[in-house]
Amino acid sequence: MNKLFLAIVLLFSCSLTAQEFNARVAINAEQTGNPNLQVFKTLERSLTEFVNNTKWTEIDYRTEERIDCSFFINIVSYNNDSFSATLQVQASRPVYGSNYATTIFNVNDKQFNFNYLEFQPLNYNPNNFESNLISVVAFYLYTILGVDADTFELNKGTDYFQEAKNIVGNAQSSNTLGWNSQDGAQSRFRLNDDLLSGTYDGYRTAMYTYHREGLDTMYNNVKKGKEVITTAMESLQEMHNTRPNSYMMRVFFDAKADEVSSILSGGPSVNIAQTVQILNRIAPTYTENWKNIKF
Repeated sequence: MNKLFLAIVLLFSCSLTAQEFNARVAINAEQTGNPNLQVFKTLERSLTEFVNNTKWTEIDYRTEERIDCSFFINIVSYNNDSFSATLQVQASRPVYGSNYATTIFNVNDKQFNFNYLEFQPLNYNPNNFESNLISVVAFYLYTILGVDADTFELNKGTDYFQEAKNIVGNAQSSNTLGWNSQDGAQSRFRLNDDLLSGTYDGYRTAMYTYHREGLDTMYNNVKKGKEVITTAMESLQEMHNTRPNSYMMRVFFDAKADEVSSILSGGPSVNIAQTVQILNRIAPTYTENWKNIKF
């Protein structure tokens, strides 16, 4: 009886806490001409286990609190253990009082080149650069942790962005694309530098206002939540006035454009004429989305 009780207690305890992520990794190798090679399947499985089984923080997450995210790797070419690829990273979080999951991060990394030998162990070392594969994935995981935290508490994600900055620093000596200031306006370096720069606080303020004070309050007051979401666009406008056409603006709307259009078009009527003007000004790339807004 005691052994049975202990087993039940242990099982229950395990169900209460889990690692931080519920990640899905998908690899597409059609462009290589050999999409069914075993190495691609092994890499997919190994990365999934690496992300989901590694303890990334000191916080104990309940199973239902794990962050849903996906890594879609498109292998463009490979030669022996050298891979050239692009990486689409997405993450979402639940909206309070609903069954709806809202996208909080959606980035396409076109500077993803790495080396990988089938069955090599994947381990994250915060003090050293082990491989570009590990560093890129770890970088995005800490960035997701930071973005997710920011949606629940204003600027709560700073420590996670700092951990991502540490990864950037360790990787810079590798001379691999994406880690240095000269690697373009949409590199991993630029993403991290902007997230930690006060110049782009409007992005982080908007993420908090939009999600915690907007979406999460809609279960109780849809109209108020919708009105708050319009104020989040004003935070982005202030950022635009300082740094027009910024990467952070694209990061926000690559994740939220469809949803913003849908929210502003539906539900109780609020005055959004000025908000639509703001959207057309700060995010002209998404004009088709804004044309669909009915008011």
